[in-house]
Amino acid sequence: MRNLFILALFGLHSVASAPMAQASSADEHIRLALLLEQLRQVEILTNEAEASASKVPHQRYAFDYPRFSHDLERLRQGITDYLHPSRAQPRDPAELSGDYRRAPAEAQP
Repeated sequence: MRNLFILALFGLHSVASAPMAQASSADEHIRLALLLEQLRQVEILTNEAEASASKVPHQRYAFDYPRFSHDLERLRQGITDYLHPSRAQPRDPAELSGDYRRAPAEAQP
């Protein structure tokens, strides 16, 4: 689970750390399209990790896959909106959660 998060951060860092200030608009669009593909790969890994994690009973904490998936979707939507703007006005960005650890549900009597 931790490796998944590190992989996601590494992918984002590798694309974002490129010298975009000197890059042309076409280069930026190529890099952002690559980032969208990497986010899709992270989503696939997330789904696989969630499927295997659900088989492990009685953990004290569990990774909050729905919250993480929601944040991935927000990232994807933000990049897509930038690449294909539908309006000229700026929008109010929502914050990402960043907290993906949750305690298991209490046992029902």
